[in-house]
Amino acid sequence: IDKFVGDSIMIFFGDPTSRGQKEDAFACVSMAVEMRKHMKIMRQKWRSQGIKTPLEIRMGISTGYTTVGNFGAENRMDYTIIGKEVNLASRLESLAEPGEILISYETFSLIKDRIMCRDKGEITVKGFGRPVSIYEVVDFRRDMGPNRSFLEHERNGFAMYLDSEKITERERESILSALEDAAERLRQEEDS
Repeated sequence: IDKFVGDSIMIFFGDPTSRGQKEDAFACVSMAVEMRKHMKIMRQKWRSQGIKTPLEIRMGISTGYTTVGNFGAENRMDYTIIGKEVNLASRLESLAEPGEILISYETFSLIKDRIMCRDKGEITVKGFGRPVSIYEVVDFRRDMGPNRSFLEHERNGFAMYLDSEKITERERESILSALEDAAERLRQEEDS
């Protein structure tokens, strides 16, 4: 985590240590997807506590060469990151809808084999000679289709988020019991 700017968080990967460009990009997008999933769970909790307009997040991610280091004067030094890729990530974040993760083509090319994305066309960005192709992060490919570990279902009065990979054997029984109780209650209300 580099810094907080207003209600934004700036985070960068690859410095001071890197696992390689591909793994750094995947770690960054994975973090974004996990943050989005966790926010859905938090929103459900807040709704149950009576908070009508819960917090929404949006994210922008870019990959490329930047300058990282200590900037400023001796009495006000800041270890941070600067460059056009930082500006592009900020622009993508401001273009994203609530709950959306937008990434640059460079990021997409590094993570597309493990993360499903949707083409969102091109945008013009100051500092870039050509239009920039952008993509929306959908989800981990492993979480798509019938064998996915993460399920969600939300309706007025009902919210369920299930991440089966994170459930222990002990928790499984408790969750099954709660689901069976909920199903029974819904059936009783349907019959009356």
